[in-house]
Amino acid sequence: MEIAFYVHHHGSGHLMRCLAIASALKNCHVTFLGSALGQYRSLIPNDINLIFLPMDTPGDQDPDFLDKSLEGLHYAPLNINGQLQRVNMITSFLTSRPKLLFIVDVSVEIAMLSRLCGVPTIVVKQHGLRGDLPHQICYRNAVGLLAPFDEQMSGQVPKWINKKTFYTGGLSRFAPSEDLSDASKKHVAVLIGSGGTSINSEFLDYLSNKCPQWTFHVMGNIQNTQNIKNLHFHGKLEDPRDILADCCIVIGNAGHNTVMECASLNKRFIAIAEERPFKEQEEKARIIDELALAVHIPAYKIFDVDWKEMLENLLTSRPNWNGLIKSNAAERAANYLTDTHRDLFQRH
Repeated sequence: MEIAFYVHHHGSGHLMRCLAIASALKNCHVTFLGSALGQYRSLIPNDINLIFLPMDTPGDQDPDFLDKSLEGLHYAPLNINGQLQRVNMITSFLTSRPKLLFIVDVSVEIAMLSRLCGVPTIVVKQHGLRGDLPHQICYRNAVGLLAPFDEQMSGQVPKWINKKTFYTGGLSRFAPSEDLSDASKKHVAVLIGSGGTSINSEFLDYLSNKCPQWTFHVMGNIQNTQNIKNLHFHGKLEDPRDILADCCIVIGNAGHNTVMECASLNKRFIAIAEERPFKEQEEKARIIDELALAVHIPAYKIFDVDWKEMLENLLTSRPNWNGLIKSNAAERAANYLTDTHRDLFQRH
């Protein structure tokens, strides 16, 4: 079977999700297309074909760039050389792969391009307010929607979208386990993603100063500018599991991978929702807050919170993430893709 993934370049979450699903596909020729795949080359198995797309943003070579608003699409500016090149590369690839199923994670424009080429597309469904015209057109024209989370986390969606969606269950690189950390140690993990965050040096200094009895283990790309006793910087880790296991609370943004990893390890979680298109993180944080699984704090309020009181209060209860993570979520997604491929191409 020919299966390809368009991997969006913002953050690492799209790639990690696609990698997990691709690893579960059996007897398939798999291709990844994306604009930032080079920086993750060491993580991608050699048996996955890679197509490195140019960016679709204006550069010095685009003096006639015009960002004209339009209906039905989110982003289709005029006179960008990189955009023209990437569309040519994508359509050339689609032409070269008969009986291809294309999974788009995520882009309305790429999904619609694929559909215009007559190539069936499955769109990865994310959280957020997706009732706008481009999303509605995209969802209606996809052969299916793939949600890498449990239906309990879907929020309020129209019935026709819910009917069209396959929910894999929570998809995480960590197997589900109980939280065995010692809360008396007062160790907190702070996760800093790569998609843009308000969890910066200023906030970490503020947090450590307000909570001197707590120890914070910071993971991600951030510089240790001061030698503060209760701040420990671990840098960007390939596998943060051991440190997470030792911490009784996790602070992080409400990105999909962070939420799923906290769920799989059954952690108390403080979700700092950053501003994202379509309020993606805010909606996800709101849903898990309403399910009593996490505490939701909008990014603009992080200096208004009594962090000492919040951390102490969190120790009085435990969340119950059980059921929201499925250890076989990647396999379920892979089976959905291969079943869809058979339905589309092997009916005769």
